[in-house]
Amino acid sequence: MSWVFKTLNSTLGKKLLMALTGLFLILFLVVHLAGNLQLLLPDEGRSFNIYAETMASNPLIRVVGILNFGFIALHAIYSIILTRHNKKSRPVAYAVSKASANSTWSSRNMGILGTLILIFILIHLRGFWYEFKFGEIPYVTYDGETYKNGYAVVAAAFENIAYVIIYVVSMAVLAFHLSHGFSSAFQSLGLNHKKYTPFIQKLGIGFAIVVPALFALIPIVMFLQSN
Repeated sequence: MSWVFKTLNSTLGKKLLMALTGLFLILFLVVHLAGNLQLLLPDEGRSFNIYAETMASNPLIRVVGILNFGFIALHAIYSIILTRHNKKSRPVAYAVSKASANSTWSSRNMGILGTLILIFILIHLRGFWYEFKFGEIPYVTYDGETYKNGYAVVAAAFENIAYVIIYVVSMAVLAFHLSHGFSSAFQSLGLNHKKYTPFIQKLGIGFAIVVPALFALIPIVMFLQSN
């Protein structure tokens, strides 16, 4: 098994782990978005509350949730390690920098973007996940079944314009992060081909625009509905 640890500790191994954890988090975003969009249904939170309760009571989903926290941590840790490694590999800056001509702004600032996203995740977890798990949440009854009214928690949060702004700006940051990270993950896995790479890059740009935009739409709509 020593070769496994050697591989994982190599620069290539770290990039592979970054790619795999990144792709898992991208998939998680899609699933999370599908659930959150139910907040916009005109049923006073019924669909979202039933969905949230179903997910919370599913053992498989709980395991995936734990894995998600682990993958976020791994993704962040290895991004720091790789960033430091890259800086050590080039201790002296070039006399004339042409970075903007050879790379995108997002690719040159992935560390900053990732740090901002991590801060948002911590705020998001405290505001929603922690409240859902340990907060005093009111209950609501549908067809004789009792559910936690998580919709009320979300609606109350998005009545605050400051939090709405933080959320929307964070989704813009996420869009820039994904615009490079999506295609970069496939590249790290060696999935490069002149026939498929352009499609993956375009798909990544589309994903980076649509998914964060839909996430940002939720607090905007809920804020406008509350005022």
